[in-house]
Amino acid sequence: MSNDATGVQRHPSEPLVPPTGSDRIRSLGPGLLAAATGVGAGDLVATMVAGAQYGTALLWAALLGTVLKLALGEGVGRWHLASGTTLLDGWRRLGRWATGFFAAYIVIWGFVYGATAMSAVGLPLNALFGGLSVRYWAMLAGLLGLGLVWAQRYHVFEKFMTVLVLIKFVSVVSIAILVTPDLGDLATGLVPTLPDGSTVYVLGLIGGVGGTITMAAYGYWMFAKGWKGTGWLSMMRLDNTVGYVMTGIFVVAMLIVGSTMLLGQNLTESDKGLLVLGDALAQDYGQWSRILFLVGFFAVTISSLFGVWNGVSLLFADLVRTLRLPHGRAATLTDAEAAVGATASEQDGGRGAFVSTAIERSVPFRGYLLWLTFPPMLLLFVDRPFGLTLVYGVLGSVFMPFLAITLMLLLNSSRIPAAGRSRWLSNTLLGASSALFLVLLVTDIYQRVTG
Repeated sequence: MSNDATGVQRHPSEPLVPPTGSDRIRSLGPGLLAAATGVGAGDLVATMVAGAQYGTALLWAALLGTVLKLALGEGVGRWHLASGTTLLDGWRRLGRWATGFFAAYIVIWGFVYGATAMSAVGLPLNALFGGLSVRYWAMLAGLLGLGLVWAQRYHVFEKFMTVLVLIKFVSVVSIAILVTPDLGDLATGLVPTLPDGSTVYVLGLIGGVGGTITMAAYGYWMFAKGWKGTGWLSMMRLDNTVGYVMTGIFVVAMLIVGSTMLLGQNLTESDKGLLVLGDALAQDYGQWSRILFLVGFFAVTISSLFGVWNGVSLLFADLVRTLRLPHGRAATLTDAEAAVGATASEQDGGRGAFVSTAIERSVPFRGYLLWLTFPPMLLLFVDRPFGLTLVYGVLGSVFMPFLAITLMLLLNSSRIPAAGRSRWLSNTLLGASSALFLVLLVTDIYQRVTG
């Protein structure tokens, strides 16, 4: 016997029951993981640079980006729950072009992001402890992520990441309160405006807030938690909303700090990037504020690294599983559960969470873990960690229109039960996301071609 999400004892073969009342809050989890993973160094860079250049005038863009990512996250979760299969199975149904694009993208993305994530963790560690250069702190961070994800199971992973979310949230919001922002300027920033030269920053804020490829991992964490079927849609929406509301507050806090402390500075000219903020805080408020910021910076970057090492490795392992399915065969819920190794007899008794086992011991999962960790270490010798973060942001602009457009195709088709299909609000937000992310992609390509 074990307890379901409401705390009621039940036999392992019985389905989980969605929680009600206050138990819904205690059952939150996958959305927090998505928030922890999606908000990384790239979001810090985008918001801090925008704040330093334009103050709080682009606050509206950060909030719009949060709303659009919330809609995308809801779409990902709804597909998994309503179809009973994973997003990779959905892309397979769209045709070989979708799985082929994603297969090429995930390999290239992993190589660049591995270096980006490790160097982003190395920056605050070097600033806090010294001793080693950023490069070698970064390598240690990668090895730590490899070891923890190689050995961990979902229920432990969720609790660990939740602690990191709280640390980074409290630290960054505390700093935003410390610098005492001008409430009038904040209110003005809610009105959409485009200051001269701000278009690229606006698109970056909208496109970068809250994750890129990591959004596709949300469904796997739901399956690992034991959420299956349309009965869990309400719980998923609450979970997703809490995660992105926290993301929105976090991004607003960083924009406030950047606009208050660094207005007029060009952060993109310094490889230390965000560390400039730590020095500014120490000068105005004392070393304790610098340490608080660096601890928050570390929590942001290490949680993103851990989340990617787990979530995107699940995506890659599921990609391999999907490609191995016989041509023309439709995926089933059993296939989807196999994607996270979930079995009804392996539940975390206190919360009713499914424990991921088989997939995390598979060759594709662990092979991608190694791909994220070791080949990217070569890029660390470029010695431009801030630049790597900006390059990673460009790759994100390639994936986001793909995700938004394919979600629209899947969630408006007969491939999903009527109860899970999109309505006008979802279609409006997903359509806006598709258009904006396509504009961001074209803008990025144009800037790099024209210099």
